[in-house]
Amino acid sequence: MENSSDCDDIGNEFRAKVNGSASISQVSLGSSQKSVSLSKMGSFTPSKMSDKSSLRRNRSYGNMLASGNSEAKVLVIYTGGTIGMMRNEKNALEPIQNALVKNIRRFPHMHDVEYAQQRFGTGASMAPLVLPFVENEPRRVIYTISEYDPLLDSSNMTINDWVRIAEDIRQSYEFFDGFVVLHGTDTLSYTASALSFMLENLGKTVIITGSQIPIFETRTDGKDNFTSALIIAGNYVIPEVSVFFGSKLYRGNRTIKVSSASLDAFDTPNVPCLANVGINVEVDYRLIFRPCTVNRFCVHSHLDENVGILRLFPSITTATIRAFLQPPMRGVVLQSFGAGNIPSNREDMLQALKDASQNGMIIVNCTQCTTGSVCDLYETGRLLQDCGVISGYDMTPEAALTKLAYCLGKSEWSLEEKKKMMQRNLRGELTAGKSPEMQEFDLVDAVARSLHLSTPQELSQLGATLFPAMVNSAVKAGDLAKVELMKSYGADLSSVNYDYRTALHIAAAEGREDVVKHLLLHGVTVHVRDRHDRTPLMEAIANDHHAIIRLLIKCGAHITGSARGVGEFLCAAAARGRLERFESYRLAGADLSQPDPSGRTALHVAALHGHKKLVEYLLKNYVDKDEVDLLGLTAEDYAKRSGHEEICGILQSEHKNGMSH
Repeated sequence: MENSSDCDDIGNEFRAKVNGSASISQVSLGSSQKSVSLSKMGSFTPSKMSDKSSLRRNRSYGNMLASGNSEAKVLVIYTGGTIGMMRNEKNALEPIQNALVKNIRRFPHMHDVEYAQQRFGTGASMAPLVLPFVENEPRRVIYTISEYDPLLDSSNMTINDWVRIAEDIRQSYEFFDGFVVLHGTDTLSYTASALSFMLENLGKTVIITGSQIPIFETRTDGKDNFTSALIIAGNYVIPEVSVFFGSKLYRGNRTIKVSSASLDAFDTPNVPCLANVGINVEVDYRLIFRPCTVNRFCVHSHLDENVGILRLFPSITTATIRAFLQPPMRGVVLQSFGAGNIPSNREDMLQALKDASQNGMIIVNCTQCTTGSVCDLYETGRLLQDCGVISGYDMTPEAALTKLAYCLGKSEWSLEEKKKMMQRNLRGELTAGKSPEMQEFDLVDAVARSLHLSTPQELSQLGATLFPAMVNSAVKAGDLAKVELMKSYGADLSSVNYDYRTALHIAAAEGREDVVKHLLLHGVTVHVRDRHDRTPLMEAIANDHHAIIRLLIKCGAHITGSARGVGEFLCAAAARGRLERFESYRLAGADLSQPDPSGRTALHVAALHGHKKLVEYLLKNYVDKDEVDLLGLTAEDYAKRSGHEEICGILQSEHKNGMSH
């Protein structure tokens, strides 16, 4: 645990970073509300090298995590809904602005006051909330609540609100380990589906949750839903938009609301859940749909609102169908009977659908059934294909509708590309063809027999122990053939070993660029932190593998850890004249001017030790020569007192050049 001065420093740093005006949300940090700009919390990146003045003001505040603390930061976006409602003076439930955080601070099972005071200082009323200790979870969850004003009933949600949530996540993406969205249940599946498409190349956990009973009621499902979502978002990297409800974590774009009264209000009828929460959190990592591209996270915020759902019923008139298919409608989800059937004796209906398709409308055929998929098993289903209607396979209506809005909003795609994408599995939203069956692990079975293990629990534990060790061994040797062999046996390339290290950690540390590319293309995320809070990017920095650093940054990796910790690492590297280490940090987007706890920058230390080339490098990269430490000394003062006259001349020359400009 840090001492009080350290906690005050971190608390002040956090408060300084959130001092501004919010463009799209209110961040609730205490009983009083402060407007903050999430977009102003950005860390320094090489693309920001526009001028010296702006560079001197930047610091690597990317995370408020302090060295030595196993913590995770989660941003909670509170949009409204039943979960946050409270009793008014008439004892009726209603959303009350700015009351959620104030009340959470009074509930010891949701906020650890003692830990918060030790961590952020005695004046911690403006500090983030802290989830109490959870058995068997490696990190304490620190969470901040961003509350919308006004709070929204989910029935009133529109495309603009989906965009707002997505933009909030984008602006805060590098500063939090995971995200939880509190939402009303009525349209929760629509929001989850929409966000799954809008958040492209997602590498972090985004969980949407709500409740049937408000969180502060005596009998409630809200507390378990909320706290479980926080635990998963802070401790597990599940790079999907998911929904947590009733002890289960579901893929968001597969969910439907199945009950208005049950506490198990949601389900994914066509696929199993991603995780079960009982005494422990059990995640089935084999089911997680991972982005398999080498691209950074981004948000596609342009959705076409000219889409709709047309549900067929016996004797529906042609006039009704034609009226629905008129411009400005550009995409329609057609809910047909059974396995995708329509009346085969309705030439008028078929002609109306054919005319609309030929005029550029995308019509997606989905079944009205809760489970199952559309197919061309029957003649009536094939008739739709002949009319230009494309298959929606087993997509839910919510997923099909929001995917239509997403694809139609892609102006860079042609109409044919949009149709192809509608039938492609983009985010795990559909199963095209027969689902692959899980094969028995021959390798695990062979080892299990030799160890006399037989129960499913023993086999599962053996696989979880054996595969990461063998994959990591193959990765260290750079043997991609063996990595693929392990995958064919059933190994999850994203799994972690005892120290929570993935194969990507090993490949980054060993400098295996080809293996790093291979793992990234197989969906291994860049954001997993090991037992010592090191990411694959930190491993690449620590070993000065510049090509791998560039590759990881391209995939959305960023520096984690406290600003103070970055300053300490930079000063330590400066003392040894490690020029290549500074290039590593620069490529990773660090601010090379970041001071250590004594106020010294790397330039101070380089001047003190007489590292001329490093001094020149730092000045070239806009490190401020006039920065003073806690004693009021500049880098030039350090050079003078240590007798490095040549460095004094370089610093004085830089000063003259700066004055002339």
